[in-house]
Amino acid sequence: MANIKSAKKRILIEADNNARNNAVKSEIKTYIKKFDTAVSQGNIEEATALYSEVSSRLDSAARDNVIHKNTASRKKAHLAKVLNATQKA
Repeated sequence: MANIKSAKKRILIEADNNARNNAVKSEIKTYIKKFDTAVSQGNIEEATALYSEVSSRLDSAARDNVIHKNTASRKKAHLAKVLNATQKA
């Protein structure tokens, strides 16, 4: 355990940030699961709406440094590829 006052404060702040980041990442995973469910059920309208929502949340997470910007781009590209393949089928 830290002895210095500023180090103790940093530990508390890091705990808050960690909780916030985990909540954002969990929310993104939930939306991706909803997207996958919509795609597997063939509900293209819902999947398109969910893609827009997931894309927005990935961008905001990357902007806030919760996830790396390349990770956000990779996930968005993968979801777009799945959506496009579903629409063509």
